[in-house]
Amino acid sequence: MTRAVIPAGSGTPLAPFSPGMQADNVVYVSGTLPFDAQNNVVFPDDAEAQTRHVLETIKGVLEAAGATMADVTFNHVFLTHWGDYAAINKVYAEYFPGEKPARYCVQVGLVKPGARVEIASIAHKRG
Repeated sequence: MTRAVIPAGSGTPLAPFSPGMQADNVVYVSGTLPFDAQNNVVFPDDAEAQTRHVLETIKGVLEAAGATMADVTFNHVFLTHWGDYAAINKVYAEYFPGEKPARYCVQVGLVKPGARVEIASIAHKRG
């Protein structure tokens, strides 16, 4: 079974994609940026606040699919400034307190100025 996962209250994406897709017990969460419902960047100069916003958005997609942050097995982390690495990791560790998902982190240019972090996730629902 494959289905789009679109949490209640989600804004319209900037491009043709769904916030998440579920294929059997696997949930793929699209690259998530620090955007409000109108696709405006939130907290433009605060990597910690942007990371928290992104992870809360990912959490909402997972919950809409019946999964949790504890089900996340892999994260793709994109940041615009290596200077934000410690701030991003500080917040990231709060959302993954036990065993940490596998991940990679690369420095990139993001789709809107002011966005400092983007994260995409893969989760395997338990049970």
